[in-house]
Amino acid sequence: MRILFLSDLFPSYEISLRQALKERGLPECTMSDKKTEKVQEVEFIIYSPVKSNGRVIRHDFSTYINNKAVLSIYAGVEHLLNNSSLNCPLVKMVDDGLTSGMIEWCVAHTLRIHLGIDRHILGQDGIWRHKSKPPLAKDRRVGILGIGALGKPTAEALHFLGFDVVGWSRTAKNLTGIRCFHGSEGLKKVLRFAEILIVLLPLTKETFHILNEETLSVMQKDSAIINAGRGSLIDDIALLKSLKMGHILNATLDVFATEPLPPSHPYWVHPRVTVTPHIAADTSIESSSKVLARNIELILEGKKPVGLVDFKRGY
Repeated sequence: MRILFLSDLFPSYEISLRQALKERGLPECTMSDKKTEKVQEVEFIIYSPVKSNGRVIRHDFSTYINNKAVLSIYAGVEHLLNNSSLNCPLVKMVDDGLTSGMIEWCVAHTLRIHLGIDRHILGQDGIWRHKSKPPLAKDRRVGILGIGALGKPTAEALHFLGFDVVGWSRTAKNLTGIRCFHGSEGLKKVLRFAEILIVLLPLTKETFHILNEETLSVMQKDSAIINAGRGSLIDDIALLKSLKMGHILNATLDVFATEPLPPSHPYWVHPRVTVTPHIAADTSIESSSKVLARNIELILEGKKPVGLVDFKRGY
């Protein structure tokens, strides 16, 4: 079995993936990151985006005629969906470690906003503001856009803490104890409802700039946005305008249309924007190697891998 890494992370993954494959009793394999070497023997491609001159390299997958699947190291695969040379299953990363990281990051920043922690950290000026107290979680309304592999457990964690949580997805879903909405009318209901809005959608043609001038205006005044999905889910110009007008109270952003976020970008210096450098859900090499090995095993057994991408839906 030959595994090709179309990724600059091969040196980091080689030992861990070999161990994970061995633990599953899979046959010895050859691993390489040399994309022109024995292309007809390649059975699996491990992928992560690599940039050249600031742009993600577009690969021609058609040369790997015996490749069984492209396995992404990351959860986001939007840059592969329009690659017409990709004629095999595409599998995104669904990893418990990544999911746990996302839950922790979203819960932490929800609590930060809910409790007004910034006010105390940044207001160490000798004034005793004992009358400024947050409501209880049960009285705070949280909306989550995207209730899939990452959004669902995040919604459940916040619900467990007592927050009044609702979720939105493109198609109808059901979560125990959490009201779920879908479609354009459902989106408006969630936007009107949420005091804190968490964005965890995949990036597709339908979700590009889903938060724009029109939809931001639907949100209630002084609401907050937390985005750990994809940067292009938000129209930056519209968000900056809404912040300037005082409609949106603040935004916590972990993902951006251009990454790294350019030093000159206004988000860096905006007093009501918190920037974090795409750290909400890190992919652990050890745990993701086990996911990759398990999916390789499932595919070899003729079974459906975990995280199989539906090209029509875009995720």
